[in-house]
Amino acid sequence: MPKPSVTPLSVLDLSPVSAGQTPGDALRSTVALGVAAEALGYSRYWLAEHHLNTGVAGSAPHVLAGLVASATKAIRVGTAATLLGNYRPLQIAESIGTLAAVFPDRLDLGFGRSGPPKSPSEPAPGVVPAATSTDAVDRVVDGLLVPAPRPIFGAVLPRKFRLQGELLGRFPGDTDNFENDVQDIIGFFTGEYRTQHGEEVTATPALGQSPQFWVHGSTAGPSARLAGKLGLPFGANYHVAPAGVLDSVAEYRSHFKPSATLQEPHVIVSADVLVAPDERHAQRLARGYAQWVYGIRSGHGAIAYPSPEDALELRLDTAGEDLIKDRLDTRFVGDPRQVSEGLRTLQRATGAQELLITTIAHDPIDRQNSYQLLAEAWGL
Repeated sequence: MPKPSVTPLSVLDLSPVSAGQTPGDALRSTVALGVAAEALGYSRYWLAEHHLNTGVAGSAPHVLAGLVASATKAIRVGTAATLLGNYRPLQIAESIGTLAAVFPDRLDLGFGRSGPPKSPSEPAPGVVPAATSTDAVDRVVDGLLVPAPRPIFGAVLPRKFRLQGELLGRFPGDTDNFENDVQDIIGFFTGEYRTQHGEEVTATPALGQSPQFWVHGSTAGPSARLAGKLGLPFGANYHVAPAGVLDSVAEYRSHFKPSATLQEPHVIVSADVLVAPDERHAQRLARGYAQWVYGIRSGHGAIAYPSPEDALELRLDTAGEDLIKDRLDTRFVGDPRQVSEGLRTLQRATGAQELLITTIAHDPIDRQNSYQLLAEAWGL
């Protein structure tokens, strides 16, 4: 009998900087992990975009994608996601077009909508609002934990988050251009872009290249609807905002229209994962994650990822623990069998065609070993 097909697994890398490392060390680890991921059978290697984080070196995903593509041979490489408001559409088309021209049939371009809210009371785009009802509770849907939304930032945006927007030229409401920007970028590749006056524009070397376009989102909002409207594949963020994963996937599927490149909805769902030979070892390596993710979730920026020993000395107060409880509760930590079972539940509950794995650990060797153990258990 033929071997049953295996749901593809891919890698999402933030290039985490561990305590005692330099950003250069973290970026070299990213390239090395890309080579290992290809050898292990992972389908894609995607780079995230974060700014002004001591504990994250992945701030230039287009540059880093080129480095990973140069070091590998066949694995698809791309961004998850390119945050459109941080660039002009032509810049993105030219950057990804350059890579697509050098590495044909290997580039993925993921569109993300994150940006500043229009007012302090509005959540940032892509963030599930905190539950306001006292009845809001965690749910279990087809075996999958779907936690109640947690507050992000609070009433006032942290200074670092506002500074990031200022330095990148962002302004409140600029995400309203998201759909037009996506259409413009695709138009530069297809040759269909026209100026407001009807002028044709040749964007060399983007014109004629064919990266795979994705839209990523965390809510049942504009990103999910746009992915469906354009007939593009959709990335749902269980690891970033687990409260909204089922709603975002449902919104995408309900708005899906077949396109020239995609006849049926196609979803990849992200998950935070850490695998070790046994559960006790995995739980030890998982120390430090709470403090690291608290920096991101609070808007103050990720700290350098602490060692398991140093993490024991770092404590969050009750409010800090509550802010990240959903992230801790939905992280898959354990031995290969435990984590594989959890990921199969995630795939079944969401109906995902692919899963996107992100793994953070203090030691890059432990991170690489986690991906290896998972690949072997999953059957890649």
